[in-house]
Amino acid sequence: MSDYKTRFLNLALAADALRFGSFTLKSGRTSPYFFNAGQFNTGGAMRELASCYVDAIEASGLSFDLVFGPAYKGIPLATAIACEFAARGRDLPLTFNRKEAKDHGEGGSLIGASLEGRRVLIVDDVITAGTAIREALAIIAAGGGTVAGIAIALDRQEKPGGVEAPAEALSATQALHAEYGLPVVAVASLTDLLAFTSSDPRLYAHDAAMREYRARYGV
Repeated sequence: MSDYKTRFLNLALAADALRFGSFTLKSGRTSPYFFNAGQFNTGGAMRELASCYVDAIEASGLSFDLVFGPAYKGIPLATAIACEFAARGRDLPLTFNRKEAKDHGEGGSLIGASLEGRRVLIVDDVITAGTAIREALAIIAAGGGTVAGIAIALDRQEKPGGVEAPAEALSATQALHAEYGLPVVAVASLTDLLAFTSSDPRLYAHDAAMREYRARYGV
Protein backbone atom coordinates (compact mmCIF):
# COMPACT_ATOMS: atom_id res chain seq x y z
CA MET A 1 0.00 0.00 0.00
CA SER A 2 0.96 3.62 -0.43
CA ASP A 3 2.62 5.21 2.58
CA TYR A 4 -0.28 7.60 3.15
CA LYS A 5 -2.78 4.71 3.29
CA THR A 6 -0.76 2.93 5.98
CA ARG A 7 -0.27 6.19 7.89
CA PHE A 8 -4.00 6.89 7.73
CA LEU A 9 -5.04 3.44 8.97
CA ASN A 10 -2.51 3.51 11.82
CA LEU A 11 -3.67 7.03 12.73
CA ALA A 12 -7.31 5.89 12.70
CA LEU A 13 -6.47 3.01 15.04
CA ALA A 14 -4.54 5.26 17.42
CA ALA A 15 -7.38 7.81 17.51
CA ASP A 16 -10.01 5.08 18.03
CA ALA A 17 -11.63 6.26 14.80
CA LEU A 18 -11.26 2.73 13.43
CA ARG A 19 -12.57 -0.02 15.68
CA PHE A 20 -13.05 -3.76 15.29
CA GLY A 21 -15.67 -5.99 16.88
CA SER A 22 -19.41 -6.19 16.26
CA PHE A 23 -21.32 -3.03 15.35
CA THR A 24 -24.95 -2.62 14.31
CA LEU A 25 -25.12 -0.07 11.51
CA LYS A 26 -28.03 2.22 10.65
CA SER A 27 -28.78 -0.16 7.77
CA GLY A 28 -29.35 -2.99 10.26
CA ARG A 29 -26.22 -4.84 9.17
CA THR A 30 -23.76 -6.16 11.72
CA SER A 31 -20.34 -4.93 10.72
CA PRO A 32 -17.00 -6.26 12.03
CA TYR A 33 -15.54 -2.75 11.88
CA PHE A 34 -16.66 0.81 12.47
CA PHE A 35 -15.16 4.11 11.28
CA ASN A 36 -15.93 7.42 12.99
CA ALA A 37 -13.98 10.45 11.78
CA GLY A 38 -15.27 12.43 14.76
CA GLN A 39 -12.60 10.67 16.82
CA PHE A 40 -9.88 12.71 15.10
CA ASN A 41 -10.45 15.25 17.84
CA THR A 42 -7.06 16.83 18.52
CA GLY A 43 -5.02 19.32 16.56
CA GLY A 44 -2.25 16.79 15.99
CA ALA A 45 -4.62 14.10 14.73
CA MET A 46 -6.35 16.53 12.36
CA ARG A 47 -3.03 17.77 11.04
CA GLU A 48 -1.83 14.23 10.28
CA LEU A 49 -5.21 13.29 8.81
CA ALA A 50 -5.08 16.32 6.51
CA SER A 51 -1.60 15.27 5.40
CA CYS A 52 -2.95 11.85 4.40
CA TYR A 53 -5.83 13.44 2.48
CA VAL A 54 -3.55 15.82 0.61
CA ASP A 55 -1.13 13.02 -0.30
CA ALA A 56 -4.06 11.03 -1.74
CA ILE A 57 -5.45 14.07 -3.59
CA GLU A 58 -2.06 14.96 -5.06
CA ALA A 59 -1.47 11.34 -6.11
CA SER A 60 -4.80 11.36 -7.98
CA GLY A 61 -3.76 14.27 -10.19
CA LEU A 62 -7.18 15.89 -9.72
CA SER A 63 -7.41 19.49 -10.95
CA PHE A 64 -9.37 21.96 -8.75
CA ASP A 65 -9.04 25.44 -7.26
CA LEU A 66 -11.37 25.54 -4.23
CA VAL A 67 -12.03 23.22 -1.27
CA PHE A 68 -15.63 22.79 -0.09
CA GLY A 69 -16.67 21.18 3.20
CA PRO A 70 -20.31 20.09 3.62
CA ALA A 71 -21.73 20.67 7.10
CA TYR A 72 -20.92 19.28 9.54
CA LYS A 73 -17.96 16.87 9.43
CA GLY A 74 -16.77 18.28 6.14
CA ILE A 75 -16.14 21.70 7.70
CA PRO A 76 -13.12 20.84 9.91
CA LEU A 77 -11.84 18.39 7.31
CA ALA A 78 -11.88 20.96 4.50
CA THR A 79 -10.33 23.59 6.78
CA ALA A 80 -7.48 21.29 7.85
CA ILE A 81 -6.89 20.19 4.26
CA ALA A 82 -6.75 23.80 3.01
CA CYS A 83 -4.22 24.57 5.78
CA GLU A 84 -2.11 21.56 4.73
CA PHE A 85 -2.14 22.67 1.10
CA ALA A 86 -1.06 26.15 2.24
CA ALA A 87 1.80 24.62 4.24
CA ARG A 88 2.92 22.94 1.00
CA GLY A 89 2.86 26.24 -0.88
CA ARG A 90 -0.63 26.17 -2.41
CA ASP A 91 -3.01 28.66 -0.81
CA LEU A 92 -6.50 27.52 -1.84
CA PRO A 93 -9.81 29.28 -1.20
CA LEU A 94 -12.16 27.51 1.21
CA THR A 95 -15.97 27.41 1.48
CA PHE A 96 -18.47 25.55 3.62
CA ASN A 97 -22.22 25.68 4.18
CA ARG A 98 -24.58 26.14 7.07
CA LYS A 99 -27.32 23.59 7.62
CA GLU A 100 -29.78 26.47 7.97
CA ALA A 101 -29.52 29.75 6.06
CA LYS A 102 -28.73 32.82 8.17
CA ASP A 103 -31.29 35.63 7.85
CA HIS A 104 -29.21 38.37 9.53
CA GLY A 105 -25.69 39.75 9.30
CA GLU A 106 -24.12 38.63 6.05
CA GLY A 107 -27.00 36.18 5.56
CA GLY A 108 -27.13 33.16 3.30
CA SER A 109 -26.06 29.56 3.74
CA LEU A 110 -22.43 29.78 2.59
CA ILE A 111 -19.34 30.89 4.51
CA GLY A 112 -15.99 31.58 2.87
CA ALA A 113 -14.84 32.19 -0.68
CA SER A 114 -17.19 32.65 -3.62
CA LEU A 115 -17.94 29.51 -5.63
CA GLU A 116 -18.49 31.47 -8.84
CA GLY A 117 -16.36 30.10 -11.68
CA ARG A 118 -14.44 27.73 -9.39
CA ARG A 119 -13.56 24.08 -9.91
CA VAL A 120 -14.56 22.66 -6.55
CA LEU A 121 -13.23 19.72 -4.57
CA ILE A 122 -15.81 18.41 -2.07
CA VAL A 123 -14.24 16.95 1.08
CA ASP A 124 -16.06 14.63 3.50
CA ASP A 125 -15.34 11.64 5.74
CA VAL A 126 -17.31 8.84 4.05
CA ILE A 127 -20.09 8.42 1.50
CA THR A 128 -22.86 6.29 2.96
CA ALA A 129 -26.03 7.00 0.97
CA GLY A 130 -24.65 9.96 -0.99
CA THR A 131 -27.35 12.33 0.33
CA ALA A 132 -24.94 14.92 1.77
CA ILE A 133 -22.85 14.90 -1.41
CA ARG A 134 -25.91 15.42 -3.61
CA GLU A 135 -26.92 18.36 -1.41
CA ALA A 136 -23.41 19.78 -1.82
CA LEU A 137 -23.63 19.37 -5.61
CA ALA A 138 -26.82 21.43 -5.67
CA ILE A 139 -25.30 24.13 -3.44
CA ILE A 140 -22.18 24.41 -5.59
CA ALA A 141 -24.19 24.57 -8.83
CA ALA A 142 -26.42 27.29 -7.36
CA GLY A 143 -23.29 29.23 -6.38
CA GLY A 144 -21.88 29.12 -9.90
CA GLY A 145 -19.17 26.52 -9.25
CA THR A 146 -18.33 23.28 -11.02
CA VAL A 147 -17.56 20.16 -9.02
CA ALA A 148 -14.19 18.69 -10.03
CA GLY A 149 -14.28 15.70 -7.67
CA ILE A 150 -14.84 14.35 -4.19
CA ALA A 151 -12.28 13.34 -1.55
CA ILE A 152 -13.19 11.04 1.35
CA ALA A 153 -11.27 9.27 4.09
CA LEU A 154 -12.62 5.73 3.73
CA ASP A 155 -14.48 4.05 0.89
CA ARG A 156 -16.42 1.15 2.42
CA GLN A 157 -16.92 -0.34 -1.09
CA GLU A 158 -20.26 -1.61 0.13
CA LYS A 159 -23.65 -2.16 -1.48
CA PRO A 160 -26.43 0.08 -0.12
CA GLY A 161 -29.52 -1.24 1.60
CA GLY A 162 -30.24 -3.36 4.62
CA VAL A 163 -29.42 -6.88 5.68
CA GLU A 164 -30.17 -8.18 2.18
CA ALA A 165 -28.49 -6.24 -0.62
CA PRO A 166 -29.25 -6.55 -4.36
CA ALA A 167 -26.65 -8.75 -6.04
CA GLU A 168 -25.83 -6.20 -8.76
CA ALA A 169 -26.06 -3.04 -6.64
CA LEU A 170 -23.46 -0.29 -6.92
CA SER A 171 -21.78 1.19 -3.87
CA ALA A 172 -22.66 4.80 -2.99
CA THR A 173 -19.31 5.89 -4.43
CA GLN A 174 -19.87 3.99 -7.68
CA ALA A 175 -23.41 5.33 -7.96
CA LEU A 176 -22.21 8.93 -7.67
CA HIS A 177 -19.56 8.32 -10.30
CA ALA A 178 -22.08 6.66 -12.63
CA GLU A 179 -24.67 9.41 -12.16
CA TYR A 180 -22.43 12.49 -12.30
CA GLY A 181 -19.17 11.25 -13.81
CA LEU A 182 -17.26 12.60 -10.83
CA PRO A 183 -13.96 11.12 -9.66
CA VAL A 184 -13.94 10.05 -6.01
CA VAL A 185 -10.56 9.98 -4.24
CA ALA A 186 -10.43 7.87 -1.08
CA VAL A 187 -7.46 7.97 1.28
CA ALA A 188 -8.10 4.25 1.84
CA SER A 189 -10.71 1.67 0.86
CA LEU A 190 -12.06 -1.59 2.26
CA THR A 191 -9.58 -3.36 -0.02
CA ASP A 192 -6.75 -1.48 1.68
CA LEU A 193 -8.24 -2.19 5.10
CA LEU A 194 -8.32 -5.93 4.36
CA ALA A 195 -4.66 -5.84 3.31
CA PHE A 196 -3.93 -3.99 6.55
CA THR A 197 -5.76 -6.43 8.84
CA SER A 198 -4.26 -9.49 7.15
CA SER A 199 -0.69 -8.22 7.59
CA ASP A 200 -0.89 -6.71 11.08
CA PRO A 201 -0.60 -9.20 13.99
CA ARG A 202 -2.70 -6.88 16.17
CA LEU A 203 -5.65 -7.24 13.80
CA TYR A 204 -5.34 -10.63 12.19
CA ALA A 205 -7.99 -12.12 14.51
CA HIS A 206 -10.55 -9.90 12.75
CA ASP A 207 -9.47 -10.84 9.22
CA ALA A 208 -11.92 -13.73 8.66
CA ALA A 209 -14.94 -11.69 9.79
CA MET A 210 -13.83 -8.79 7.58
CA ARG A 211 -13.55 -11.02 4.53
CA GLU A 212 -16.92 -12.65 5.22
CA TYR A 213 -18.52 -9.21 5.44
CA ARG A 214 -16.83 -8.15 2.18
CA ALA A 215 -18.06 -11.31 0.44
CA ARG A 216 -21.64 -10.62 1.54
CA TYR A 217 -21.92 -6.86 1.07
CA GLY A 218 -18.90 -5.70 -0.89
CA VAL A 219 -18.71 -4.54 -4.47
